[in-house]
Amino acid sequence: MSRLYITSKKPKQIAQDRELKANDREYNQKFEYPKNFIKTSKYNVLTFLPVNLFEQFQRIANAYFLFLLVLQLVPQVSSLSWTTTVIPLLLVLIITAVKDAIDDYVSYFYMYSFLLAFSTGVYFILFCRLEREKWMHVQVGDIIKLQNNQFVTADVLLLTSSEPHGLVYIETVTMAFLTISIMLVCDIKCEIPNNKLDKFVGTLTYQGNKYPLNVEKLLLRGCVLRNTEWCFGLVIFAGPETKLMQNSGLPTFKRTSIDRLMNVLVLWIFGFLAIMCTFLAFGNAFWQHNIGYYFQTFLPWQSYISNSSFSGFLVFWSYVIILNTVVPISLYVSVEIIRLGNSFYIDWDRKMYYPKKDFPAKARTTTLNEELGQIKYIFSDKTGTLTQNIMAFNKCTINGVLYDVSKHFTKTPKLDFSFNPMADSNFVFYDKSLVEAVNTKKHEVHEFFRLLSLCNTVMPDEKQQGKLVYQAQSPDEGALVTAARNFGFVLKSRTPETITIIEMGKPTVYKMLAILDFDNIRKRMSVIVRSPAGKLHLYCKGADTVLIYNFVINMFKIYQFYIQEFAGIGLRTLLLASKELNERAFNSWQKRHLEASTSVQNREEKLQLLYEEIERDLHLIGGTAVEDKLQRGVPLTIEKLSEANIKIWVLTGDKLETAVNIGYACNLLQDEMNEVFIIEADTPDACRVVIITLLQFLKNGILFSNKLDNMYLIVPSIGICSRKKLKLDFLTIACSCEAVICCRVTPLQKAHVVELVKKHTKAITLAIGDGANDVSMIKAANIGVGVSGQEGMQAVLSSDFAFAQFRYLQRLLLVHGRWSYIRMCNFLRYFFYKNFTFTLVHFWYGFFCGFSAQTVYDEWFITLYNLVYTALPILAMSLFNQDVNDYWSLAYPQLYEPGQLDLFFNKLEFVKCVIHGIYSSLVLFYIPYGALYETVRDDGKTTSDYQSFALIAQTCLLLTVTMEIAIDTVYWTAFNHLFIWGSLVVYFAISFTMYSNGLFAIIPGAFSFIGAARNILNQPHVWLTIFLTTVLCSLPTIILRCIAIETKPTFSDKRKKIVLPKRKSQPIRRVSARRSGYAFSHQRGFGALITTGLNMRPQALRSPTFRSSAGIKTEKSSG
Repeated sequence: MSRLYITSKKPKQIAQDRELKANDREYNQKFEYPKNFIKTSKYNVLTFLPVNLFEQFQRIANAYFLFLLVLQLVPQVSSLSWTTTVIPLLLVLIITAVKDAIDDYVSYFYMYSFLLAFSTGVYFILFCRLEREKWMHVQVGDIIKLQNNQFVTADVLLLTSSEPHGLVYIETVTMAFLTISIMLVCDIKCEIPNNKLDKFVGTLTYQGNKYPLNVEKLLLRGCVLRNTEWCFGLVIFAGPETKLMQNSGLPTFKRTSIDRLMNVLVLWIFGFLAIMCTFLAFGNAFWQHNIGYYFQTFLPWQSYISNSSFSGFLVFWSYVIILNTVVPISLYVSVEIIRLGNSFYIDWDRKMYYPKKDFPAKARTTTLNEELGQIKYIFSDKTGTLTQNIMAFNKCTINGVLYDVSKHFTKTPKLDFSFNPMADSNFVFYDKSLVEAVNTKKHEVHEFFRLLSLCNTVMPDEKQQGKLVYQAQSPDEGALVTAARNFGFVLKSRTPETITIIEMGKPTVYKMLAILDFDNIRKRMSVIVRSPAGKLHLYCKGADTVLIYNFVINMFKIYQFYIQEFAGIGLRTLLLASKELNERAFNSWQKRHLEASTSVQNREEKLQLLYEEIERDLHLIGGTAVEDKLQRGVPLTIEKLSEANIKIWVLTGDKLETAVNIGYACNLLQDEMNEVFIIEADTPDACRVVIITLLQFLKNGILFSNKLDNMYLIVPSIGICSRKKLKLDFLTIACSCEAVICCRVTPLQKAHVVELVKKHTKAITLAIGDGANDVSMIKAANIGVGVSGQEGMQAVLSSDFAFAQFRYLQRLLLVHGRWSYIRMCNFLRYFFYKNFTFTLVHFWYGFFCGFSAQTVYDEWFITLYNLVYTALPILAMSLFNQDVNDYWSLAYPQLYEPGQLDLFFNKLEFVKCVIHGIYSSLVLFYIPYGALYETVRDDGKTTSDYQSFALIAQTCLLLTVTMEIAIDTVYWTAFNHLFIWGSLVVYFAISFTMYSNGLFAIIPGAFSFIGAARNILNQPHVWLTIFLTTVLCSLPTIILRCIAIETKPTFSDKRKKIVLPKRKSQPIRRVSARRSGYAFSHQRGFGALITTGLNMRPQALRSPTFRSSAGIKTEKSSG
């Protein structure tokens, strides 16, 4: 993933607030605000090579091999040609540089194409006339003109537009703001640049009058102007200071657990190398002092060697060069290639393609694939992730009377709204008594729908006469306003000052005096309007848990009963209330509201107090219930993931009853549960008492007889568990449960829950969501998954993996994640084994060459071993191998558990690889050494020479590691055969070529093994030696694996013994899914070969049951 670098000069902040004047560059330039130029590419043609090399050599392995290259240039130390190091190092650097260059070019090309498509320049006002200018030259304080479908590349304060009353419609790419108001402008004082997309505080001074500015008046960079011919705006933030760029800094760097383990193992390898080199250096000094000293006639010391100790010192560095292959220079590059290949399988998987939205699965990062095979906890949003997030007005209660969308729907046809020419034809309702109540002009019913049509921020857009389109900030608001529309209260139009409602066919204009907007803390919104009769009314809608404190007690228990009943069947609920305001009291409040809204400091706190003041003594009007159905395949997916020993936590903003019902519907909660714990408390102290009691309940052993199986936890409000000690105790209880549901959770609390589990359990976590509210949770988890839903692309843009439906998660984890993890573990085990086996032969040879740092193999073999002979076979295994196919992976989720326990590669497995490498190196050295000792060829010439031994040893080595990878390969493809057996063909072809007379005649110094292959490999006893050595090296692996399969078979071993019945191939079916919602929003390649299998048939849902009692609430299963 390319990183974003901002090269603009950081502006000097001379105050806590920003000051600027409209269309006054001379004044604004003294603050040194940056221009609107942003560089998203990391390199250019001149800086690419030095910058990229500097970055690469910050890796310890690359810096180490550069150090080795320098050592090899010292003739007193090096016994190897510098080419043995420089060729692998150059190849690694080139591959990495090409990858970085492609990533950087893609980043640059994307941004360039995006700007080219949406922005062809901009007009700005200069000396009272419009001048055309490029976006990059726009400055803070410029007044610019935006046109329809134009991309906004700065944060702009809206001044006026072509729309009536200056309203503007914008389409957001990375933000979620849809309502923009008009303001006149002259001098601006506002907050300094920050990354808060939903916050902006400032004041505008015009002709001595001050006007409040907030985020709704701001067109943010990343938006596209829609359905508006033109508009004028003032540039507030430019370039790197825009809110989008403030949020687009260096991305969170996520490292896998295998990455962290590899870093530890590389340090171990460095220590092991140092020990070996030190031992060999002491061996050389001892040998030189006791033996070599007496053979100086035959082996004279070089002039620079003064004594045996100095000889040992030089030999230490010589062996650092010779044994360098124990440090895996190509490890990181190979890992990146494997991850890239496995990420393509996710992109190519047609079973994770959603045709309705033409959205395939996407691996947005290529560095976390194997982590998908180790997930222990899943944190999921509910609305839009588990559900469809397309809202439908389902039920309501008005003045204590229940009106039901499904009432007698099996017998009664849906209501005919033909009496209303402006009704939405897609709206469905069955209870005709509600229509009768509207037609008889019942005051409470009219007031109910009047509130729904007024108390909202929906933008009506009438494209044709009578053809209204509502643009709502949330699906909930859209559903409620559409319901009011069908029952005769039509939101027709709005301006910043007025809102026009067609009430039962009669246009009525209300003056909009104030909007007390919704946020995650208030959980309600209100509007203050003046009716045509001159009366002041406050209309409010919100969650029952907050409005309970704002009511005059009128029929609240009846409404509470209905609201709980609605939530119990999974509907999203709201209460509606109103009151008439006193003129004098309102004028006083309005004056204080204006002062608070124009305040730059602590504006939010001041406004909150004023909102609380006026939203009191409300009279209940009714309650609403909006339906949001589950997505297709969610229950089966959760059931499969639970069988894989993955614990699922649902973090939702819904109330308890709604969340519990959804929990039963999606199989998260089940009828056969042993215990369901509900932590209900109003304060942290009460919560502490409940948690301590529950902990004691567990410690007493009441539940331990069941080994903590089938326990579930429901937390109505996670905020009460905010204290540190409570957090840890809560975590202890929660981690003992099979599933957890947290209700009334804010976006920040979602991230805190994920961080809590990740920090204290050290488990691999995954967070999945579909909206902006889930971004912090997605970034906090080890793996973030974005669902392309109805709430924009924020979650997808912040995620590591993305798809369109929750049900694809089981394939992502149980198939792709598991395969990626197993492939990576097999790769690492084989990689370390082959390198230790290759390197340690030099160690044993040191005892027979006076520890003189003489190499065993030919230099060309040393150079090509990792680059040519063993590179492709290991890649083939790491990209195509699979222990079981995708059908078995989904049918038996228990196959997933070894990844959670790190069973396939860990420190113990690494030690086993080292021991295996030591054994193989001993066999590879001593068997050929003993077989060639004092032997002769058929023509009577000796084979007991260095070149013959070297050739046989390296041939045995290559055949051994090839046999090992053949044993490890379970799933054979044409590529595996080609790469594995082809590498042997290539080895013999290169050997006979390099050891030929022709190359020796051309470059004698480089090809000194003249005739070695031709003279040695035609001897029968040589091939017998090679066969014996290869068998002895491979035999322990075969025997140990056979014993393990028979005595301690894994779940995978057991599944392989099952004969899979032949299945008829079926065409891939494309199934569309419907989407639904909530009460009040906070707002093809080789891939097909690998990803084939059968679709699973979802099971029927269990009927939900839920019973609770006071205190620590538990639920016993009835079955």
